[in-house]
Amino acid sequence: MTADHTALLYRGAVEYLAAVLPFVRDGVAAGEAVTVAAPRGNLDLVRDECGAEGLADRVRWLDMAEVGRNPGRIVSAVLHPLLARGGRVVTEVVWPGRPSAQYPACVRHEALANDVIADRPLRLLCPYDAELLPASALADAVGTHPALLRRGAAETNPEYAPDVALETYNRMPDDPAAADGAREISVGVGELGDARAMVSAAARAHGLDEQRVGDTALVVTELVTNSIEHGGGRAELRVWSRDGELVCQVRDGGTLADPLAGLRPAPVDQAHGRGLLLVHTLADLVTLHADEHGTVVRAHFALPSGA
Repeated sequence: MTADHTALLYRGAVEYLAAVLPFVRDGVAAGEAVTVAAPRGNLDLVRDECGAEGLADRVRWLDMAEVGRNPGRIVSAVLHPLLARGGRVVTEVVWPGRPSAQYPACVRHEALANDVIADRPLRLLCPYDAELLPASALADAVGTHPALLRRGAAETNPEYAPDVALETYNRMPDDPAAADGAREISVGVGELGDARAMVSAAARAHGLDEQRVGDTALVVTELVTNSIEHGGGRAELRVWSRDGELVCQVRDGGTLADPLAGLRPAPVDQAHGRGLLLVHTLADLVTLHADEHGTVVRAHFALPSGA
């Protein structure tokens, strides 16, 4: 079995089940490892049907709204267990109502997934609601999948252009000003303590518990250390809150050599290369923007209600 990555453009529950159930059923019948990662409504829809057929206990079920809230976590949490052994995965990465702030990272995941599964015995089926999602999301789905399945017909996709999608969502973001409550420091060798102190104070001030305060400090430590080592010796750290989130941004003058950095676990015999993976694991959302002038990474942490 060779790897493939197919977008399912469906209209309504009938079309959804008509495509997803045979995909799951055939995988189970062939003795393959099968995972369904979808938002709760569609997850329950497929699980109920599989339960009626006696298949439910032979499928791994994951709520994508939880495991894939940070799209940068999907490879390690959903795909990685199957990269070596193979199998098939339903990965519903984009759905109506998913927060818009997460969307660029969703597109980045879909575009890079093709490289992740290259030469692997893994099949991905990625449903997109063609009735309720905006036309721009459907266009991005077409651009990031080499194959399409719509109205029961599978086809090779001549509009597959993942590099275009990556470039479209790689725009450098605007930074909030100090007047908006943002705090900023420049961090170099020997100044990591200042970075940890600043982000820890901000996290406590915005109501995060001590465990999440520690998570924010650890994430910033990893990002700043990476910038100092690979981004020119210094990092600009900026912290602010917006729309119910604490945002920690690290900017440096380095360039990102490996677009898959942080998305896939490092081999066990490799001493380094786990910092960005840790960042993706701990943060609620990670966005990354890179060009010839530098790299910006933002780690988002959800604030308690009412904070």
